[in-house]
Amino acid sequence: MQDPNADTEWNDALRRHGILPPKEKEFTEDEIVNILESTVQEKLREDGKKALEDLSLDELDLVEDEEDERVLLEYRQKRIEEMKALAAKQRFGDVRDISAADYVAQVNKAGEGVWVVLHLYKQEIPLCTMINNYLYSLSAKFPEVKFLRSVADTCIANYPDKNLPTLFIYYEGQLKEKFIGPDAFGNLNFKADELEWMLSEVGVLKTDLESNPRKKVEDVLLSSLRGSTYNEGDDWRLRKKLRR
Repeated sequence: MQDPNADTEWNDALRRHGILPPKEKEFTEDEIVNILESTVQEKLREDGKKALEDLSLDELDLVEDEEDERVLLEYRQKRIEEMKALAAKQRFGDVRDISAADYVAQVNKAGEGVWVVLHLYKQEIPLCTMINNYLYSLSAKFPEVKFLRSVADTCIANYPDKNLPTLFIYYEGQLKEKFIGPDAFGNLNFKADELEWMLSEVGVLKTDLESNPRKKVEDVLLSSLRGSTYNEGDDWRLRKKLRR
C-alpha cells in the first residue's frame, strides 16, 4: 500500500480532491526555533512579566516608563475616589430653614450615613438666637452634617416656648438624642465649643477639642468656692446651677 504521506503526484492529486488530508508542513530547525521563541514571548506578554536579567536597556527603559505610568494612573484614580468621597460628605455647609411640610424629606429621609441637627427656635428668645449663630459656625466647620432650623410653631403646632431652644438629633432618619429647654444648654454664658462638645458626645461630629469646655469652667468656679466657706458635699448643687 502506498504511503499517504509520501510526496508523490498521485498523493497530491488525492489531496486536491479532498481524499487525503492536507500534508502537514515540515519546518526547518530555524523555523522551529523562531516559532518557539515567538510562543515564549507571547506567553510572557500575556503574563505581564519577564525576567529583568533578560531585558535589554531599551526594554528596561520601557518597563520603567510603563511602571511609572501605571503608578501615576493608580494614584490619580485614588485621588479621584478620595475627592468624590469628600465631595459626598461636604454636601451641606450651611443652616437650612424648613417647615412642617419639609420635615419628612429633610429629616427622616436625609439619607444613608447622614447626621441631622434640627433647631426649633423663636427669634425673640436670646438663647435661641445665640445657638443659631453657633450652628452657622459649626455648619461651616462640619459640612458633612446637615444643620436645619425651624421656627418652633411652624414646625410643631403649639410647641411651648418653655421648651425652647430645642435640638433634635437624627441619624439615618432615626431620632438619636434631644436637648430640650434652657436647662439643657445653660444660661447666656453657653459657648460655641460647649455645643460642639455636646454634639461630639452624641457622635454627630468629630471634634478637635480635647476635653469638655463646660467642665473646665465648673471646676474653676468650684475650686474658688472651696477656698472659702463652701462645703464640698454641695458640688453637685453648684454644677446643676451652672447649667441653668
